[in-house]
Amino acid sequence: MACCVSITACCDRYYDATFSAAGLRPSVVSLSDGTSIHLWSPQYPNPSSRRALVLIHGFGASATWQWAPYLRPLIKAGFDLYVPDLIFFGGSFSPSPDRSDYHQARSVVGVLDRLGVSRFGLVGVSYGGFVSYRISELCPERVERVVLICAGVCLEDTDLTKGLFVVSNVADAAELLVPRRPEKLKELVRLTFVRPPRVMPSCFMRDYIQVMCTEYAQEKTELLQFLIQDRKLSNLPKLTQQTLILWGEQDKVFPLELAHRLKRHLEENSQLVIIKEAGHAVNLEKPAEVVKNIINFFVEPSSNNSTNDHKE
Repeated sequence: MACCVSITACCDRYYDATFSAAGLRPSVVSLSDGTSIHLWSPQYPNPSSRRALVLIHGFGASATWQWAPYLRPLIKAGFDLYVPDLIFFGGSFSPSPDRSDYHQARSVVGVLDRLGVSRFGLVGVSYGGFVSYRISELCPERVERVVLICAGVCLEDTDLTKGLFVVSNVADAAELLVPRRPEKLKELVRLTFVRPPRVMPSCFMRDYIQVMCTEYAQEKTELLQFLIQDRKLSNLPKLTQQTLILWGEQDKVFPLELAHRLKRHLEENSQLVIIKEAGHAVNLEKPAEVVKNIINFFVEPSSNNSTNDHKE
């Protein structure tokens, strides 16, 4: 008898339970433009004694999958966590035709306004780093510090044709990052992990695609197109906040050159930490190292030296 149980759906429920067990509660915040943002936030926030920290996910599964290993160490370190699903991911949606990272940023800020969160830190991974950068640009007085994890915000549209990436155009990038076939999902896993699973059964790949990648596939492709189209480093503003740049040494999605480019762009306001034996999915491959760097950056700022970059 064929099994009708979705492994992906079961994992999704497990991650939801993990968030609930950590003291977070799910909610949906509706904004004035019709945008609905699903997020996890503290059941009992305590702004007088705990710092607000916003975790913003990248492409792939919903926020719970990408941040589950970080909940307990960050909460133990004294943070109130706010974990939104970006528009067209998880339970978030917008009727707006705007596909810009600015729209994502304004929507996250709108949710924080509704929740009464006036000042906060930011951690963004990959695409979430692009959104975090825009939030920091739009709200410099509200964002304390920023952590950008494998976020290629310094890329230029010409980098594709110059061979910096494994793909040469946006269509190929969308095929990988919004996979619709098992072979493309397997290729993505091999590209993002230094040590990918040796066995990836196609039935599991199809199940994951059905649950995580089918809904809003066209809209996600449009998000990518807007992100890369006519992108120039000269148009990227410099952030005023102290910024920690974390990167997997073997990142093949956003090569290490982009980390050094971002460090040069932000100059003395930034610190670069390169994590060994990790790729683009460094947040999943090396969660203990990543969370240690996040906590040290926010909780022990005096120990950070922005001029000395290092590997771990």
